[in-house]
Order: sequence, then structure tokens, then C-alpha cells
Amino acid sequence: MTSTATTPPPTAQPPGPTAEVELIVGGMTCASCAARVEKKLNRMDGVTATVNYATEKAKVSYPAGVDVADLIATVVKTGYTAEAPAPEPVRQDRADGEGGEGGQDAPADPELAGLRHRVLVSALLAAPVVLLAMIPSLQFDDWQWLSLTLAAPVVVWGGAPLHRAAWTNLRHGAATMDTLVSVGTLAALGWSLWALFLGDAGMPGMRHPFELTVSRTDGASTIYLEVAAGVTVFILLGRYLEARSKRRAGAALRALMELGAKDVAVLRGGKEIRIPVDGLAVGDRFVVRPGEKIATDGTVVEGVSAVDASMLTGESVPADVGPGDAVTGATVNAGGRLVVEAARIGADTRLARMARLVEEAQNGKAQVQRLADRISGIFVPVVLLIAVAVFGGWLLATGDTVAAFTSAVAVLIIACPCALGLATPTALMVGTGRGAQLGILIKGPEVLESTRRVDTVVLDKTGTVTTGRMTLQDVWTADGVDERELLRLAGALEHASEHPVARAVAAGAEERIGGLPAAERFENVPGRGVRGHVEGREVAVGRLFESVPQELARAVDAAEQAGRTAVVVGWDGEARGVLSVADAVKETSAEAVRELRALGLTPVLLTGDNQVVAEAVAQAVGIDRVIAGVLPEDKVDVVRRLQDEGRVVAMVGDGVNDAAALAAADLGLAMGTGTDAAIEASDLTLVRGDLRVAADAIRLSRRTLATIKGNLVWAFGYNVAALPLAAAGLLNPMIAGAAMAFSSVFVVTNSLRLRTFT
Repeated sequence: MTSTATTPPPTAQPPGPTAEVELIVGGMTCASCAARVEKKLNRMDGVTATVNYATEKAKVSYPAGVDVADLIATVVKTGYTAEAPAPEPVRQDRADGEGGEGGQDAPADPELAGLRHRVLVSALLAAPVVLLAMIPSLQFDDWQWLSLTLAAPVVVWGGAPLHRAAWTNLRHGAATMDTLVSVGTLAALGWSLWALFLGDAGMPGMRHPFELTVSRTDGASTIYLEVAAGVTVFILLGRYLEARSKRRAGAALRALMELGAKDVAVLRGGKEIRIPVDGLAVGDRFVVRPGEKIATDGTVVEGVSAVDASMLTGESVPADVGPGDAVTGATVNAGGRLVVEAARIGADTRLARMARLVEEAQNGKAQVQRLADRISGIFVPVVLLIAVAVFGGWLLATGDTVAAFTSAVAVLIIACPCALGLATPTALMVGTGRGAQLGILIKGPEVLESTRRVDTVVLDKTGTVTTGRMTLQDVWTADGVDERELLRLAGALEHASEHPVARAVAAGAEERIGGLPAAERFENVPGRGVRGHVEGREVAVGRLFESVPQELARAVDAAEQAGRTAVVVGWDGEARGVLSVADAVKETSAEAVRELRALGLTPVLLTGDNQVVAEAVAQAVGIDRVIAGVLPEDKVDVVRRLQDEGRVVAMVGDGVNDAAALAAADLGLAMGTGTDAAIEASDLTLVRGDLRVAADAIRLSRRTLATIKGNLVWAFGYNVAALPLAAAGLLNPMIAGAAMAFSSVFVVTNSLRLRTFT
């Protein structure tokens, strides 16, 4: 998420290592505040900072000579508070079944509760004031003094946070949106006090007509109590709805960070001891019973079960696991009892890394935000000058002090560009949070720009389009040979081998016919195959036969032309059948390719396999262009060659050999089932190994970018259209305050629509 803040000027980093810290900044009330903090931090030697108004955090990179205390002191001197966050980015301290509710506020938020109380009291006091001013028939004798009694607490106490922020900024020689509201409401109250005590407005029987536009009246008999009170309430209400919406926008990240288990049954000395998750160490073995959350990332050492990872991956079907399989912390054991050996703990877990990626993305700054940043830095001083000019212009042109004052106050209030400051951060927060729920991790806002421009998607074959493991595909038998018998004998013999093709045959045979008999006198013939005795027969698999029947030879040719590996099976010296083995295409890959095409992308299949295998896979999923026989180190060259053709390239991969190509591509998408190197090098991480998520990720990124642009168009358009109306005297200040508050709420509400993305 980003704030509306000035882009830090490029500064030369001093030699030596740099460190990063994320400060929690308090006291910011608008995007201009974030701009000031960011500007002050970036003026420090070697410091680069991005301040996020929506999350109230500052991400700071600083050299060795600077201390965190220096950074905090700089923020404090600017007029705000700052503190370093707790060191652990993911808190695993919630009991199973607890977690953040996406649409609700956290139960304990004193700041939000205090703001709600201030809004309610102010609204109750201001309502009669506004009604008396707007409906002349309600104006009894001395009604104006009741209005003053009710309005003064609203402006002074209700608007205290606004006045306090304006005063703090004034002391530091700065002006923010709070300055505009504070000056406008206090001016309206001050004028009313002058008219009541020194003018004619305090006379018994005074009546006050209400008009949406300004008109020529006697200034000494005109009061603006309804403007002062009404604007204050509208601004406070807008702030409250904004704060509440921001909390809802960040609910996905909070829920993600609170998924972990509270405690764990660790095995110590052969006994189960229940301890807090924080006490778990790498190498510890712990028990996970059915229905419990897995405490941390690890490897199954005992037991067979199914694991529900839907809260992390969005995948609804539980995955089967057994000894040797990796499991992820915070996923749920949906089957039998498991014993897991901890491999990663604390900040190193997959859950912690996911949360970190989401939060870093929210703290970034999209290119589309740069114009808003530059404008917010100069907007408030310019508006103050415009208000003075409007007041002077009306006074010179008409001599009407009331009209001049009304127009100037309307300019001050309508101009507050709060919507501008919220346009990007809220959309980015909701978009990245929703992505995390769906198993899509967006690394930074600049990624959004890339998704809009991409026109070509390069798909790594193994592990991305295919499963990455060999599986049994087809079975051909000679005349008179039973297929089940062929599979039983071949599977039994191959079960004794560790070769990938042998494992695929054994697994396929066991899946199709059930249990397999044991093989005896097993022998591996290097480069040719295996042989041994099964159920009293001498069985051979591979190229161990002097002659093969013509129909089986045709089967071998058909398998090889389809890009598959063919193995001949026989016993007692005769070839009896042919099995074909291949890296199977994922069931969802063809649908994924269709979805990518629907997004306007041209798919390209990239693989180190031979052309025949690559063409077979491409044909199965509907890809026209194939680049085969590419060495791992040459994948980068392929990406760059496509870029030289004028294409904007997205790369989808999962292995170490894809990392460089993912980094070189305009947009890198890593399958979360792949290696850490690939994930680190990518821009988007797809937590589950389903290629369809790549299309979802691009669609979500484009939707988020479109929402940001829509918000900015509204925010810019609102201020551009409203300022001239206010300056021309066509806008009552109270209506201006309501419209300004509505614009901020509109922007946040528009961003929240991303929560419904599917």
C-alpha cells in the first residue's frame, strides 16, 4: 500500500551495507502528513523512505552510520510519533478457529472507538443547528444563541483532532488538509461570534434564510454556525468511515498473519509435551491429530493423511501426504495422525514469508501514484493562496464581504484532496489482500503496471504445464495377453528399481490393479533395463528382447512419436506388451492456456526437452509456438530475444533454472510449489501449482490497477470540478464539506469492491 507522498529524490547511497526498518508512524491524519514525513526522512544522508498513509507505516532503508533512534527522532521533529514494530512479523498466538474477520473491526481499537464517540456526540449536537439554519420556519426568537451553544462544542471539541494537527503542522512550517478544514471551520465560527456579539445577528427575532449559493446580505447579520458544525461532523464522519474501511481493507493480511496454531504437542523423550509454538525448534518432532493445525513447516516422518491448505492456497481439495512429504504451517490435518519434523520456524515459515510479501507489496509505490504524489506536495499551499485570492477578488468585484467570505471558506473545505491520498493505497491494500486469500502474492505495486502491458506469456513445461513427474500413460498388449497380468508382472519388477520410469510404471500398475507381488533375483542391466523372477516367471522390462512382434513395434513407434518413453515388457524370453510413460500434462493446463489467450496473451512453451516431446505437450494444451531443447542458462536469452521482437513478456516457471528468466522477464510468475529461488526472483507468486491461477493473478492485477485509476480520475475530477464552483460562489460551504467527505468514502468503498474478486 502506498501513501500520497512525494517521491523521494534520487540520492547517491554511501558505500557500505544498508539496513531496513519499518516504523509505525502515529499522528498522520491525511496524505499530506505522509508526504511531509517521507520528505524529512529522505533528506537524511543515505536514507530512502516510503511512508504509507493507509497502513501508517514507514519503510526505511538506511546506511550503517544511521541509527533507528535517529530515524524516529526525525519523525518526531516533524510533528508525529514513531516506533519500531515488534521483531516477529507473524504472530502465531491465536487459538485454532480464531482469525480476522474480513468485514469486521478488530474488537479492541481505542482510536477507532474514540473517533466513533466523537462523531456520534458531534452529530447529535450539530443536527439541531443545521435544521434551524436550513428551515426558517423553525427559527424561534433567540434561536441563534441555542445554535451557538450547540455548535461551539462541535467545532472546538469535535474538531479538536483537526485543529491539533493543523497547529502541529503550523509550528513546523507546513500546511496539510487539516489546515484547510481547521481554517475554514474556525473562520466560520469566528465570523459567527463577531456577528452575534458585535453585529446585528444576536438581536431577538433575527431570521436567517438558507441558500445553496451565496447572495448579497448584510455581513453583520449573517452567521455560519451550521457551516462550522456541519462541516466538522461531515469531516469526522468521513475520517471514521475511512479508518473503518482501511481496517476492513487490511483484514485479509491480518487474517493471514493470525492463521497459525497456538500450541503444539512436541515429542520429547518419547512423550508428548504441549508447548507454545514459539518454543518449537528446527528438528523437533511434533504430533498433529486430525482436525488440528500443523504448527510449522516441516516433513512428515510418520503417518498418512490429507492436508487442507485452502486458507493458504485457495485450493479446496485436500492433498494426500505421507512419510517424506513436506507440509506447511497453519494448514489443517484433515485425516489421520501425523508426526512432523520441524524444518522452518518463526519468520522463516511459508506463512511468514507470504505475510511479508503481501505487506511489502502494500508498502510500495505504483508508477500511477507519482502524479498524485507530486500534486499533494504543493496542493495545500496553492489552495490557501486560491482562497485568499477568491476572497480578495469577490471583495473587489462586489464589495460584498459575506459573499467573499462564503466563497473563500467553500474553497478551503471543498479542496481537501483526501480522496487523492486514498485512491492508490486502499485499492492496493484490498487487491493484495484479496490476492493472498486466493493464493496470489503480488510483490509490489509496480507489478500492476507490468500486467497491463504484457502481451506474451512464456510457460516453462516441466512442473508448470506438466506435473513434473513421470506417469504411466498407455498399455499395449500382444494377442492373447491379459492387460492386468502384464501390469502386475511389470509393476512388481519395476517396484524394485529407483529409476523414474520404473517408479512411474510401478505406481501406475499399483493404481490400476491394486497390490503387487514381490520380485526375486532382481537384476539391473545398465542402459538396457531390468529383469528378475515374479511368481515363477522370468520377467524382463526394457530393451532386452532379440525380437519384438510387429504390432508391438508399431506401438513403440507411436509412443515415441507422441513424445513418450516406451518400454517393452515380456517374460519367458518373449515380448508381451508395451508401456508408455511421460510427464503428464496437468488437467487444468489446457483451460489455463485458453484463459491466458482470453486476456490477450500469446502463449509460448519453453523447455529443455526435445522438440517431439515439446510439440506433443503444446498440442495437448493448445499452444502454437514451441521453443525446445533450451539449456537452463539459455532461458534468459529466449526471454530477451522475445523482448527484442517488441514483446512485453511474462514468464511462468517453478525451478531454480527458471529464476534468471523470471527476473529478466517484464513480469515473473513463480509457481508456489516450486523452488525458493524461483519465488524470490518473481513478481507474482502463485501459491498453488495450478496454471489457471496465473490468469487469475493477471486479471486481479489489472482489476486493481483499473480501480486505482478510477479512484484517481474521481479524486482529480472532483477537485477540478468543485474548486471553480466554490470560487464562483455556487457552493454553500456545508454542502462542500459533505461532498468532500463523500468523495473520500466513495474512493474507499470503490476499492473495497475488489474484495468480491473471484
